[in-house]
Amino acid sequence: MNPAPHLVLVGPMGAGKTSIGRRLAARLGLPFTDMDERIEARAGAKVTTIFELEGEAGFRAREREMLDEVLHAPCQVIAAGGGVVLADDNRRALRERAFVVLLEVGVEGQLERLARDRTRPLLQRDDREAVLRDLAQSRAALYADVADLRFATDGMKPEDAAIALGHLVDAQWHRSEAAA
Repeated sequence: MNPAPHLVLVGPMGAGKTSIGRRLAARLGLPFTDMDERIEARAGAKVTTIFELEGEAGFRAREREMLDEVLHAPCQVIAAGGGVVLADDNRRALRERAFVVLLEVGVEGQLERLARDRTRPLLQRDDREAVLRDLAQSRAALYADVADLRFATDGMKPEDAAIALGHLVDAQWHRSEAAA
């Protein structure tokens, strides 16, 4: 059992962090937070607009601030953005204050799930497959660095994934109280 105040879902875009996270939180009787949605609400702008106006560095600064905020709130399930692991401070905070589940999906699964999604700033390029492969390669070790549990979502419906993941989480995560 890993005691931690929060359950955080990390992984590449299209892995199911938000869709599985909402269902998992409901099954566990916990609040759910999607960090990208919270960043958008606070900024009054979509992630794509933040990237356009502030660049990736501006978005990552907002992401670091939001991660610190949600990790100091009461116990919850958190869907982190795919790039949250890029910053050393974020990885340290995740290791210290969260039970981290890495949702894994192959590039083919990502392409299928993201086929009609035009809201991902990093995918606003011609060769989406190459971008996804490059991101997977560059982030794999960073995800592994923070993951307490790995869960493959390829071919799974969000509800089925939430049920299966819920059983694993129940066996491996001990909720501790969040400290300020």
